[in-house]
Amino acid sequence: MSSNGANGVFGAVLCAAIASCAVEASAQTGANAADVSVQRVAASTPGTRPDTSIVRDVRRALGRVPDLDHSEIHIRVSHGVVTLTGSVPESWQISRAGNAARSVLGVTAVRNRLTEKKGDAAASE
Repeated sequence: MSSNGANGVFGAVLCAAIASCAVEASAQTGANAADVSVQRVAASTPGTRPDTSIVRDVRRALGRVPDLDHSEIHIRVSHGVVTLTGSVPESWQISRAGNAARSVLGVTAVRNRLTEKKGDAAASE
């Protein structure tokens, strides 16, 4: 009987310890969530992402812009500074491409050197 009583007490203590750890873990999860967001902000500081990753993500961001023809846009990145060169069919696409590039994590500046393609003027000459 005494061993059953000891097992019961041990089981109760074990359950209390597990419950206590669960409460502490959930409290820490809230703190860790804040730490994660701070780390994400820190990851966007200049030079923390490889330029090749930024090029890939800028290309994806351009692909997500509705009605943007990005087939002739060239992307270069140096230390987080994105340079867009090439041409687009319509002038409004120039600013949209620049905005899409700025939205990418790790981009510190955008040099938007895109031009509007003048297909109709060249055809009439």
